[in-house]
Amino acid sequence: MEFDEDSMWVVLEDGRTIGVPLAWFPRLLKGSENARRDFFISPSGVHWDELDEDISIASLLANRLENPAPAQAA
Repeated sequence: MEFDEDSMWVVLEDGRTIGVPLAWFPRLLKGSENARRDFFISPSGVHWDELDEDISIASLLANRLENPAPAQAA
């Protein structure tokens, strides 16, 4: 897994690379570079203890948020 200024990049075992905007995950977006690198992978997904963030690989594959941000008022 790698990060750039705006995105998180996940390389899957089958060779596919998924890029998602960090804006989808405010805790990662606001987290330091070191905190983003401090993750572990489990059968259920990717976890950052320090940032209190958990992202399932299934949700990344489905290109959806697990906890979407509330709709903004018009």
